[in-house]
Amino acid sequence: MDPNDYFVKGAEVEISSDEEGFRGSWFLGTIVRSPTFHNRTITADNKVLVQYKTIFVDEVSGNLLQEYLNLVQLRPPAPRELDRKFHLSEEVDACHNDGWWEGVITEVLDGDRYSVFFRATREQIEFEKSNLRLHREWKNGKWYPPLEDKPKEVVKEEKFIKGMLVEVSSDEEGFEGAWFVATVAELLEDGKFIIEYKSLRNEDDTEFLREEVTKESHIRPCPPDVAVERFNLNQEVDALHNDGWWVGIISKVLDDGTYIVYFLETGENIAFKHLDLRIHQEWINGKWTISSQIGGLKEA
Repeated sequence: MDPNDYFVKGAEVEISSDEEGFRGSWFLGTIVRSPTFHNRTITADNKVLVQYKTIFVDEVSGNLLQEYLNLVQLRPPAPRELDRKFHLSEEVDACHNDGWWEGVITEVLDGDRYSVFFRATREQIEFEKSNLRLHREWKNGKWYPPLEDKPKEVVKEEKFIKGMLVEVSSDEEGFEGAWFVATVAELLEDGKFIIEYKSLRNEDDTEFLREEVTKESHIRPCPPDVAVERFNLNQEVDALHNDGWWVGIISKVLDDGTYIVYFLETGENIAFKHLDLRIHQEWINGKWTISSQIGGLKEA
């Protein structure tokens, strides 16, 4: 993989640190400002502005930490096999203290639990399988060892029908990352649709706005309801704001049941009640998946 093609603004990355106490760990982040390449040549002086997803500047402001780092400290998020079983002496990464830390399986326990030894800190901690992944190295644009082969899954194509309730996204500036509830009004050729929004109205405010969208990138079914008693710090959520659902991160949990949500696109922190939030889900290959706090995905 050519870094020119991947390390661009908005790309998700994993970030390493040379600071004492953090060696052997990787933290999830997003590129805010990509490096400048000269004749497609990378040097150690290439600086990239990144924003962490789980590390904050302080506990008061709720702002996520941003840093200028060398390109060699970044890599794409490591792949993982969610249903994999681990073995004695196998090198793994464990989700711990807001990041992924390199360790070794020292004991296989009952109930899909494993004991992991961390050489850097000389600690041994028990983990559930869901908080582990096989340790991999990123070399010359490839992962070693490569992702284990699995039989290709047959993806059931979603059929959108007239009258169906859907969610629609927009590429317009200021609306990136938001999804708006709509109804399929007409079916067109070549995978296109006429949809009618449930909350957006036309310029004359005489009727709900209608728009033509394409199936490939702008329309999806409404996500299933996921009951949540309480949202957690750093959890990825959708917030009902300005007539749509906007993806953000819980940056503060208040005692009165209110949550402060941080929005990456705008840099804003806004307060929401529990009923105005939902678990963030992604529509991938015809299935809904739920984002974990560290970037793993589990089937909804």
